[in-house]
Amino acid sequence: MSSHDVQALLLDLAIILAVARLFGAVARALRQPAVVGEIVAGVALGPTLLGHTLDTRLFPASVDGALVSLADLGLIPFMFLLGYELDRQLIRGRERVAVSVSIGSIVLPAVLGVALGCWLAHRHHSTQPVVLALFVGAAMAVTAFPVLARILTDSGLERTRLGGLALASAALDDVVAWGLLAAVVAMAGAAAGTGGRLIFAPGYVAVLVFVLRPLLRLVVRKSGPTRLVVIVVGLVLSSLATEWLGMHLIFGAFAFGVALPRGGDLAADLVRYLQPVSVLLLPVYFVLAGRTVDLTGLGAGGLLELALVLAVAIGGKFLGTWVGAVAAGAERREASALAALMNSRGLTELVILTVGLQLRVLDGALYSLMVVMALLTTVMTGPLLRLARPHTEVPAVTAEPVPEAAAPR
Repeated sequence: MSSHDVQALLLDLAIILAVARLFGAVARALRQPAVVGEIVAGVALGPTLLGHTLDTRLFPASVDGALVSLADLGLIPFMFLLGYELDRQLIRGRERVAVSVSIGSIVLPAVLGVALGCWLAHRHHSTQPVVLALFVGAAMAVTAFPVLARILTDSGLERTRLGGLALASAALDDVVAWGLLAAVVAMAGAAAGTGGRLIFAPGYVAVLVFVLRPLLRLVVRKSGPTRLVVIVVGLVLSSLATEWLGMHLIFGAFAFGVALPRGGDLAADLVRYLQPVSVLLLPVYFVLAGRTVDLTGLGAGGLLELALVLAVAIGGKFLGTWVGAVAAGAERREASALAALMNSRGLTELVILTVGLQLRVLDGALYSLMVVMALLTTVMTGPLLRLARPHTEVPAVTAEPVPEAAAPR
């Protein structure tokens, strides 16, 4: 990288961080998650508003790779902390309703998404129509657990029955959605010629569960910088392993977080040392995701596709969640509030869509439409929750803390 490229990289990084912070603050002032402002900041810095010529001059292609690498450095600790703070206790005592809500909020939007994906694959001349259809189904099924946790905290609902049910259902949703995405990414890797390495995936899981996890139990009991270094090295190697397998580094980071034993003051140390890295660099990831959005060529056909994407995403989530909740005995108003919460997609959706773009499952036009859907479904969550929430919230049976490392987005 030349001296000129280094200067351009530093200038672009300063612009991205400053604009992301500004737009994130505006989003919070409007009672929206910061990620909404960060994505809009990316759109503002991209070709949709600046045009292709100015966008290219401001962000030259020679620094794109370095910016993406910095964004990934913010994403890895975020996904790790998300996996580490996936609280299994959220499900206890709420299994019946949580499972019913989760099934409804996954199955219906996924099925409708696959059907829509088949139609979109034909319109976009996809070389992997089956993979695209399954990818759209997985993207429609996802719920952004971190954004949902933040909305519940801001609304004072995190320790109510509604908040507990939403967190439990979203936790199940996340596990299933990431599993679906892993399968789709594996299929995309097979189509791209890297699928042969997937035969080593069971070995990776076996090493993680039966070798590393017992060893890590010894590590987490220690204190001091050595413990943190060992965990970071394991995190990096786990991310490297899934990237080499042809999946994506996010799965290695998430899986390592889930596998890492809990205990002592480890959680406080991880948040203290790793969360600042994510807080600083993760906005770069979402600004770059927004920059990739290009709506300059959106015509009547694009508007039709966007309308169908929104109808499937919103309608599938709302109806599936509502039916699942009512079937499990929830009141209709509570079911409506749950449906509003489960419709939130936010940063989890952006991660999934960016993976699809990197694997060339999605083209630029379809990616742009899906990002708009992620933005709108996240923005509408708060207002709809305020309309639908029960007049009197029932306290939760147990008061589990909302995960803090993943929640700030």
